[in-house]
Amino acid sequence: MSQLLLDIAPDSQPTLDNFVAGHNLELLSVLRHALGGSSSERCFYVWGEAGSGKSHLLQACVRAALDAQRSAVYARGSVPQFAEVVAMDDAEHLDEAAQIELFDLYNRLRDSGGMLLVSGTQAPLHLALRDDLRTRLGWGLVYQVHGLSDEEKTQALAQHARSRGFALPPEVTQYLLRHGRRDLPSLIAALDALDEHSLRLHRAPSVPLLKEIMGASENSDFVIPVKAGTQRA
Repeated sequence: MSQLLLDIAPDSQPTLDNFVAGHNLELLSVLRHALGGSSSERCFYVWGEAGSGKSHLLQACVRAALDAQRSAVYARGSVPQFAEVVAMDDAEHLDEAAQIELFDLYNRLRDSGGMLLVSGTQAPLHLALRDDLRTRLGWGLVYQVHGLSDEEKTQALAQHARSRGFALPPEVTQYLLRHGRRDLPSLIAALDALDEHSLRLHRAPSVPLLKEIMGASENSDFVIPVKAGTQRA
């Protein structure tokens, strides 16, 4: 039996350009202006359900800052050292000590003109954090990150397939939306794995091949690493 290569995890770097905005166009524009220096806003709090794109946005902002030759860092779980741009993911999971560190970092970035981006699953008012930190996070710009509709996910998947050099059959998208994990990173990763598998077998992407991929991902006997950069000619 041939071994399926199936690491269902995204293999591309999050950027502001490859973020599928959907109903988040205003947020995307605001972040671009802040990173470009044409906005005086320095603190942003974004919230939404898992898979809505919060982590993508935070990592993309850090990438944009690094590309502009600014010091920047993305962190989750522990508060990083000072940088010009700091992106702190999943604020609701910070312990008491980390919350104090984030409060201090907020003040230092504000005084220095730096930029702080924080994410969570709820609006600041509902976060189980210290009152002073929760208040500070609410002082900046607060945006809910809206997940994509099925129609927007379909468009995003079709666009991603074209970027890899193949046409995505509608029935494959329909099956994936019905039976796969519904957040966009997982959907795209499954699509990448399907492309890898179809290339290996010299067969067009199809629902039967997708079933093999999704079945193998639930079977611990299969090892599934995606080869980065493998695309159709």
